[in-house]
Amino acid sequence: MKSEYMLEALKFAKNAFNDGEIPVGAVIVKNDKIIATGENHREKKNNALSHAEIEAINNACKALGSWRLDGCTMYVTLEPCMMCMGAIINSRLDTLVFGAYDTRAGCADSLVNSKSLLSSEKPEIYGGIMEEKCEKILKDFFDVVRNSGNRKAENS
Repeated sequence: MKSEYMLEALKFAKNAFNDGEIPVGAVIVKNDKIIATGENHREKKNNALSHAEIEAINNACKALGSWRLDGCTMYVTLEPCMMCMGAIINSRLDTLVFGAYDTRAGCADSLVNSKSLLSSEKPEIYGGIMEEKCEKILKDFFDVVRNSGNRKAENS
């Protein structure tokens, strides 16, 4: 695991923050190279499926010309939800690295422990990587929303 990849995921989370989206960013790495990225776009696209992880998986599949993402690692700033965890398992990602735990909806280890799922295609999972930085961007976003009622950050 390399913190430089989580720092890249944080850049995409910051982009989402600035666009008024819940700040989650993801990158997918293969052979020590970023092959795909994603950030939340649910508000922008009016699409419940536009999570950072799903966007990154879609982009990786296009980049590799395959739905199988064997040999790939995803770095994402927030523990994936059930939908995203299902996509991660189904895309055959080898490894999942996430930053902040999500005790409300996280399905890698918090709400659901994905190791308990029946699938034989389970990624190795590492949570809490750069957790403070990943939590901070989420906290900052929700502070802006609570204090201003505006989802877009001022001067960010």
